Amino acid sequence: MTPSTAPDQDGLPVPTRYAAMVVVILGITMSVLDSSVVNLALPTIAHELDASAAQSVWVINAYQVCILALLLPCATLGDLIGYRRVYLSGLILFTLASFACTLAGSLPVLVAARALQGLGAAGIMSVNPALVRLIYPRHLLGRGVAINSVAVATASVAGPSLAALILSLASWPWLFAINLPIGAIVLWLGFRVLPKNRTPPLPGARLSLVDVLLNVATFVLVFFGAHGLGTRGDSTMATHSLTTGAALLGVGVCVGVVYLRRQWRLPVPIFPVDLLRIPVFALSMCTSVTAFAAQTLTSIALPFLLIVAYRHSPAQAGLLITAWPLAVVVTAPLAGHLIGRYPDGLLSGIGLALLATGLGLLATMPATPSDVDIIWRLALSGAGFGLFQSPNNHTIVTSAPLHRAGGASGMLATARLTGQTCGAMTMAIVFTLTSLHDGAGPAVALSLAAGLAGAAAVFSLLRLRHASAER
Repeated sequence: MTPSTAPDQDGLPVPTRYAAMVVVILGITMSVLDSSVVNLALPTIAHELDASAAQSVWVINAYQVCILALLLPCATLGDLIGYRRVYLSGLILFTLASFACTLAGSLPVLVAARALQGLGAAGIMSVNPALVRLIYPRHLLGRGVAINSVAVATASVAGPSLAALILSLASWPWLFAINLPIGAIVLWLGFRVLPKNRTPPLPGARLSLVDVLLNVATFVLVFFGAHGLGTRGDSTMATHSLTTGAALLGVGVCVGVVYLRRQWRLPVPIFPVDLLRIPVFALSMCTSVTAFAAQTLTSIALPFLLIVAYRHSPAQAGLLITAWPLAVVVTAPLAGHLIGRYPDGLLSGIGLALLATGLGLLATMPATPSDVDIIWRLALSGAGFGLFQSPNNHTIVTSAPLHRAGGASGMLATARLTGQTCGAMTMAIVFTLTSLHDGAGPAVALSLAAGLAGAAAVFSLLRLRHASAER
């Protein structure tokens, strides 16, 4: 039976609250993991499905672009028909698409199944924080946000490790098959414990097909434009890719201008320009985008630095990099306990300053650093990231009115994915212009990441002028 969600109810009672969080955490973990779990298997997939390496990248791109393009429409749909419905519908589609991935006998079929999986993941990600807001009472919401942040942060970096374990025991279809029993259990439990929306949608609110299509076109064009700008290759290929990428990006910006002008006058816009008028929300978006761009730059640069420049084995590099997520897991719950006692802008600002310091120290390591030199710098960076994420997410979720929790939730995930896309594009450009073998490229990338983390710290601290809005 669905828990009662009267307007005056403050969260779910125990033990229903814990069961609902299990549903939310498992769903978001699966959807985030599938963004990277397939990367390690791409060479095998390309060989078995008789595809080129370039073609096999569409297995990743199809998933990512569908999530990015449909996050905000799914979030708005959650505001209109209920976050519970959108979440469970997304989970059903994600699980069925995972089954289709396991049966795919050709690359086009696998790419199509991954696109459907991305649509399901968009439903899950778009309303995930909004459900956390309904599950936890206000005085414990920081704890719920921290738990959710730990799950997202851990899943973001655990994909390659989980893939290595699965592929050591079974073939690549099992990367998707593992979602089937988990998805079935989460669905069974979710129908019983997830709460309904506490407030009705605004009068006149609706989801326009034209606006949905404009949203999709904007994000798809910008995604592939950015992808084209970051493509490496010989001079002819690089020139063609740059030209195509710039053209797609330009068209995407033009479509985006038309789209945002339409959104400006809607009572419940898909792209939440109404929320961006709230200063603390807008600053939180800037903080999130720049911080995740720094994190992505770092996550791509580190393996090249450790394996190519410092000549560690992949296993050694993986063990060293583990210091970052371990520090996040330790720090994020502490940040959750501090939420409400200190302003979110201050907590995130301190965390991002630590992140910037750690990344700057990584960029300036000696030519032959010891493992200890690497580990403590990574741990400092991870601790800073863990301290930033929970308070920042808390501000994004709570600074929006309750009836717009879906819009805030969608923007939280959109900011993360936008930052990651910008970070990956910047990394590709750095690789094009610098050398990998002497460590110059990774060092430049880490320096840029430190600068982005510093800018994110400034954005976060600017929120202190609006500290009352955070509380």
